[in-house]
Amino acid sequence: MAMTDLFSPLTFASGHTMKNRFMLAPLTNQQSHADGLFSQDEHDWLVMRAKGGFGAVMTAAGYVQPGGKGFEGQLGFDEDRFEGALSQVAADIKAQDCLAIAQLYHAGLRAIPGRVIIGPSDDEPTGGRAMTTEEVEQMIEAFIACAQRSQRAGFDGIEMHGAHSYILCQFLSPELNRRDDRFGGSLDNRASPIREAINGIRARCGKQFNLGLRLSPEMMQLRTDEMVELVGQLMAEGNLDYIDMSLWDCFKEANDEPFKGKTLTQLFAGLDCGQTRLGVAGQIRTGASAQRALDEGADFVLVGRAAIAEHDFPEQVRRDPLHEMPSPPFASDYLVAQGVSAPFLTYLNTFAFVEKEEA
Repeated sequence: MAMTDLFSPLTFASGHTMKNRFMLAPLTNQQSHADGLFSQDEHDWLVMRAKGGFGAVMTAAGYVQPGGKGFEGQLGFDEDRFEGALSQVAADIKAQDCLAIAQLYHAGLRAIPGRVIIGPSDDEPTGGRAMTTEEVEQMIEAFIACAQRSQRAGFDGIEMHGAHSYILCQFLSPELNRRDDRFGGSLDNRASPIREAINGIRARCGKQFNLGLRLSPEMMQLRTDEMVELVGQLMAEGNLDYIDMSLWDCFKEANDEPFKGKTLTQLFAGLDCGQTRLGVAGQIRTGASAQRALDEGADFVLVGRAAIAEHDFPEQVRRDPLHEMPSPPFASDYLVAQGVSAPFLTYLNTFAFVEKEEA
């Protein structure tokens, strides 16, 4: 492939089109208000990335139920009163010829301590208790209702967060999910919350609503062979516009012996994708790495840290195909100029992303 392929349009089964192959990854940033209301800081952060050339911009993970809140300063999608602020950011992103995507999630066993922690099964390390069948059904309904709310607010689509050991990922784990009802046991049963949410969203939001799913391929108490099987099934079923594989490193070799010799990107790109697009995230910090991901079979890349460092990373790559993200740590003033607010700066300090100030 030629480098220009990074800047060719990509059309999804829903009919929505990304103008290029760069999607902003959903990034935890703690910029929203304490009650879950979308903030001006969060609005400005996202719109700056839309102006910087991304083909699609995704919000940070927003909780679908109050008990699913996983960190302070997190965005909520669970109340109608949030729609005004959500509508404004969706409109302002789309005004930049950019798709507006909302990410929906429930933290499950990773919810903020100090409240009732729930998950697929009892969990001693977190003190979490097993959800009743009715509670699982209510959680699925919450995903569907929040997708409808996102659609009413003007978002082009939503992504369900089924990765990083949050609740949908917890249900997929044979270690964390030891249920004996229709949501436990076989892989098909453990994937039922995901499938039921997908079917519900499709029924209520229609085929023209862009629908994606984020998954992890390994670790997270998951089995890689099961994730390969599930991704293949979901792609064949054709109800998703895309699957976003959060790989941590797109080019690392799979851990499990049967898949040795293939990068994680190659592993999932080698499946029969049908009309389902494949996005990959993990160490996309240069124009060359973005192009390599496409060369290995991905349809688009999701950019995280490089998008924090440079709000216009896609435009930088368009100008120079060999462009590389500058290396952290960064001065606070530099990051503020990139749209990073004070709460986000505090959060980034935990990742050695910000230069330490002299005493």
